[in-house]
Amino acid sequence: MPRYDGLLSPLARFLPIPRLRPGATGRARRPVKRIVVFGRYPNPSSDYYFAARLAAQGMPPHAFVDVRDNDLSSLDADGTFVIVCRYASASVLDWIETGSSRLAGVGLFLDDDIPAVIVGRDAPLSYRFLLFMRALWPLRRLNRHLDIVWASTPQLADRLALAGARVLLPAPPEELWNVSDRSQTATRDTVLIAYHATGVHVEEHRFLRPIIREVLALRPGVAFEVFGSPKVEPVWHGMERVTLRRPVSWTRYLNEMLATNVDIMLVPLAPSTVNDCRSPTKRIDVARSGAAGIFSISPAYGAPGDDAEILLPYDRVMWRDAILTLIDDPERRAAAAAATRSRVEGMTQAASDGLDLS
Repeated sequence: MPRYDGLLSPLARFLPIPRLRPGATGRARRPVKRIVVFGRYPNPSSDYYFAARLAAQGMPPHAFVDVRDNDLSSLDADGTFVIVCRYASASVLDWIETGSSRLAGVGLFLDDDIPAVIVGRDAPLSYRFLLFMRALWPLRRLNRHLDIVWASTPQLADRLALAGARVLLPAPPEELWNVSDRSQTATRDTVLIAYHATGVHVEEHRFLRPIIREVLALRPGVAFEVFGSPKVEPVWHGMERVTLRRPVSWTRYLNEMLATNVDIMLVPLAPSTVNDCRSPTKRIDVARSGAAGIFSISPAYGAPGDDAEILLPYDRVMWRDAILTLIDDPERRAAAAAATRSRVEGMTQAASDGLDLS
């Protein structure tokens, strides 16, 4: 078991973890007639990891079913391969148990090190409790049926080694990021910088505050938009030209991103046990926004490559200087944005192989 951060880290050893059922082979038990993905909808995990793969040529029919639906009697278990996307509910577990002998198999997908979030420093207690009840507590029953476990990164797969986890990288549908009809303004007086995160990233909010304060002082024609939970409101309180917004639903976020022209999007990741397992899905959000991204050098985003994408150490001076350079150089912004879009295009292309259940 990895060493976790935070005062609650000793509790990690007592948390449920995914394990395959006795006799599982890491593949479907029998031919798959259809695939059902259970999750809390709408959500980015299903969109980024399964929507395009399941729509690939040659894949069986599929359906996305909300775990909050208490009546699953219309679902046919015969030959169905079940995918639990992060969360299971009592109704889902009852349905799996009732139809277990007829199912083609059961899989679990995880895109966070949930024990690390629960015992870590940043997440509000209410969120930790919800994670435990929705994602970990159901494992007591779900593990009896699991045939496959997928993890969103190699690092997370290593932490789920007892379940023989496979790596499933993000592969978003093109329509979720390559929006050709975005309303672009030819010239604008204000350069908009954005950081779209939650209260789980409190350290990153604190990292950015002095950077943004200095950038706004040096460049009057700049504004900053930040998403954050009430836990991070004190970080940004009282700063002019800073708009602090509460996180919104996934559907609303997608719609709003189509109507907002972001010039620079920040994606810092503080070194931590939780962040070591993060996946590079923020690249998709940056591509959708049309912005130039600045990313942390990290397991999620790697190191600088041969293209124009900007990856930096977790250093305030370097981030400040990079932001100022992008503010002053529209051509550099355009090159960085194009590099990120090219990387996301590569993610999408990977979906054409479908989902391997063998």
